[in-house]
Amino acid sequence: MTASCGAEQPLHLQVNGQACSLASVPREASLLQFLRNDLGLNGPKYGCGLGQCGACTVHVDGVAARSCVIPAHGVAGRDVITLEGLGSRGRWHPVQAAFEDAQAAQCGYCLNGMVMQAAALLARDPHANEARIRSELSGNLCRCGTHIEILDAVQRAAVRMSASHEDKAA
Repeated sequence: MTASCGAEQPLHLQVNGQACSLASVPREASLLQFLRNDLGLNGPKYGCGLGQCGACTVHVDGVAARSCVIPAHGVAGRDVITLEGLGSRGRWHPVQAAFEDAQAAQCGYCLNGMVMQAAALLARDPHANEARIRSELSGNLCRCGTHIEILDAVQRAAVRMSASHEDKAA
């Protein structure tokens, strides 16, 4: 039997390192709706609903992805990391710590997307230069205009992650 529109089906995936299973999730539910409504994770934000602003960014198998346009069932069996799973108080991810140090948040609405996009970039390229950072973050919208502080934060994180990467290699 195939699922009809509106039918609910079980969903199993990893969220922030924890196995997550729900007996019934609507077929049309987005990953963002599932994370916020069913799991109570408020890091990813609803911004545009079109995957264009970046506020809903999460990592799916280590890749930055716009959760508002991804069907929840489309990530079944995969590993999803939200802002809550990136780091924790007292053990911030280097990008989170750099955003705090650079005071890169004003209203904070874009913060989730900026941090998650930057973390994905620096995981791939811990030596990212300013041009690469600007290019990577160009699809994330900030209404408050803290772009200079955000760029500073990501550059700080790149320095920290480069040093950490080099220490591990030695």
